[in-house]
Amino acid sequence: MSDTAEFAIFETGIGPCAIVWSGRGIAGTFLPEADAAATRGRVLRRFPGAREAAPPLEIQSAIGAITALLAGEARDLCDITITIDPAAPAFHARVWAEARKVPPGETRTYGEIAKALGAPQRAREVGQAMGANRFPIIVPCHRVLGADGKAGGFSAPGGIDTKLRMLTIERARTSAAPQLFEHLPFTTGPRRA
Repeated sequence: MSDTAEFAIFETGIGPCAIVWSGRGIAGTFLPEADAAATRGRVLRRFPGAREAAPPLEIQSAIGAITALLAGEARDLCDITITIDPAAPAFHARVWAEARKVPPGETRTYGEIAKALGAPQRAREVGQAMGANRFPIIVPCHRVLGADGKAGGFSAPGGIDTKLRMLTIERARTSAAPQLFEHLPFTTGPRRA
């Protein structure tokens, strides 16, 4: 991999996402805009001068894992290495590392993340770190909710709708309220009369 930023647009179950890398590793990921051209435009606004390229093997592997997750497979993306900008606040990096521990299909609140970091009074700052996340999906900010399981904010294209769509794909619960038909046994066969 070269030190010049390169990127690839790839199709997922929620639309055309993007990944950016350089010789230092993965520099960012992008949730979809309205179409591939709009996603490409967003990449180039954040990484001016980046060039579209065929992804090397390590990046292809990351793309495959992201695509599988967004197709409904319970994939853990913790083994994908990201390169955090050294200018990022240290607390943000800690928040992102903690958020990566939340498995597919599960959620945590901003307060729970703050508590896990030994800083229960910093839930608002956890929310700020999620908003500054440059690695959506790999750092699963969509799995971090507001108090009482409320969706909270989501700075990605599509906002809360995108967040809820991703949680639905992962079959995650967003509240403690019982879900419709949850008390019935799961069956895969034809309905019996």
